[in-house]
Parts: sequence; C-alpha cells; structure tokens
Amino acid sequence: QVHLVESGGGLVQAGGSLRLSCAASGRTFGSYAMAWFRQAPGKEREFVSWISWSGTSTYYADSVKGRFTTSRDNSKNTEYLQMNSLKPEDTAVYYCAARYSNQPVTTSVGYDYWGQGTQVTVSS
Repeated sequence: QVHLVESGGGLVQAGGSLRLSCAASGRTFGSYAMAWFRQAPGKEREFVSWISWSGTSTYYADSVKGRFTTSRDNSKNTEYLQMNSLKPEDTAVYYCAARYSNQPVTTSVGYDYWGQGTQVTVSS
C-alpha cells in the first residue's frame, strides 16, 4: 500500500517555474515506478512524465519535453516535477501516480495508487 501526497502547486505567470513534490508513505517506494499526470477542466487526464524505480530512466509527453524534468529521491520517498517555461496551457490539476512495475506506461489505468492532486495555474 502506498499513500501519495502532492504539494508545490500554485499560481505563476507564463514563463515562470514551479516544483511539485509527491511524498509517498511506505517502505517500498523504490519498488514503484512513478508518474505525473494532469487534468484540465473539461479534459481527459493526460500523461506528463514517468520515472523508473531507480530514477535512471525517464519519459515525457511531447508537450512538456525540454521544459519539465522529473526526478526522485528514494531515501526521502519523494518524487519531483520541475516545471520551467510554464505556459497557460499547462494549467491543470497535477497528480502523481505509482505503478508496481518498471515499464513506462502513459495511460492512467496502468497505475495502482494516486495522490489527491495539486492545482497549477499559469496566467498569461
């Protein structure tokens, strides 16, 4: 069982940066691949990024590639999403998710645990 709590969301101007964190409970955090998804009002939840158990492999949606960076610190049971050059279209609720498998999956149905989400709003 893994309990996930996101933090770090907020209001930022276009071009700005935010760093999201996802704190996980449990002693087996390093056994889960982690991902970030986001959901804007009236839209489907979409994949943002994925990171492997060890943090050595990452994968990004084309829409955020080169602007967002995901990382993790297994000693702190925490995953991060550094978001730079933010755009108004990045506005959404951001969710972290955990999957007990080390294969990159970009669909939400492939994940076992979810956080409650954190709001990111980018003003133009």
